[in-house]
Amino acid sequence: MKKIMKPSVLRALSIMFVLTLTLTVTNAQQKKTTLINPDDAVFLFVDHQSGLVQTVHSMPVGELRKNLAALAKASQLLHIPAIYTASVPTGPNGPTLPEVKDNAPNAKYVIRQGEINAWDSKEFVNAVKATGKKTLIISGMWTSVCVVYPALSALGEGYTVYAVADASGDITPEAHNLAMLRLTQAGAIPVTCGAVLPELMKDWRRKEAGDFAKILAEMVPNFQAVIEQYYKAQEVAKSEK
Repeated sequence: MKKIMKPSVLRALSIMFVLTLTLTVTNAQQKKTTLINPDDAVFLFVDHQSGLVQTVHSMPVGELRKNLAALAKASQLLHIPAIYTASVPTGPNGPTLPEVKDNAPNAKYVIRQGEINAWDSKEFVNAVKATGKKTLIISGMWTSVCVVYPALSALGEGYTVYAVADASGDITPEAHNLAMLRLTQAGAIPVTCGAVLPELMKDWRRKEAGDFAKILAEMVPNFQAVIEQYYKAQEVAKSEK
């Protein structure tokens, strides 16, 4: 004979369900609406290697490398820690691209011994934990492997993850787009370089504003035209006084 659940129990279960749903929605909204705290952030550059970059067909490689350089420069300028890692750099994957190591000389380098998922490397995870930061700004190639795997692992350990789409690349546009979709569904936050860098800079009144503008101008050439136009207008205004 089927047991009928008491109304009081049904009400209690309904309340628990509503509370759980509310907390889930609230947590999701907080993740989506909270801006990055630069004091809690660390850049992770995963497997931007000379061999792998030759397989990227999800976006123009020149643009990807330009964006990568901008992120690395910003990490130095804004004093945000950076870690980069390479998968067997002595093999076909090749060494890390100069856009990372030359523009972020203070970044910590972690060589992996063969782990495909960077988060499976104790040295890499320890390097992340040593920063004391809980917000990861990650990019890499391939997106579907070198970004997705450590990002999902970090999410599982309670980190907040921002995946930089246009500093990451994959073998096809479909592979990259599906990887970004998988990341988003798992709770990572997709961003572009043009979005994340001003979010970290926060204020044009900072002393680093001039150097920051140069980084943006190198990444977005048309922005250089905006800067030139501004200074020319200032010169004209002064000459007319």
